Amino acid sequence: MCVAVPGRITEINGDLAKVNIMNNTTEVNIKLVSAKIGDYVLIHAGCVLEVMKKDVAEEILCMFQELEEDTNEDSSASER
Repeated sequence: MCVAVPGRITEINGDLAKVNIMNNTTEVNIKLVSAKIGDYVLIHAGCVLEVMKKDVAEEILCMFQELEEDTNEDSSASER
């Protein structure tokens, strides 16, 4: 299964941008969209698919954070 994730653009160099995704920085291709530094974008397979509204991106990131916390709790419980 493939998942697209939101992130915030921190730097742009031509068709490539550095994007912060949950405190991890990755470089992605922005050729398909018109984006600027500070924009929230949806990323899949190393490419930005769309520019997102900040509140929608933050809601999705919050869900990913909750999933990560639940996974960590489940992992800790199974180690006991």
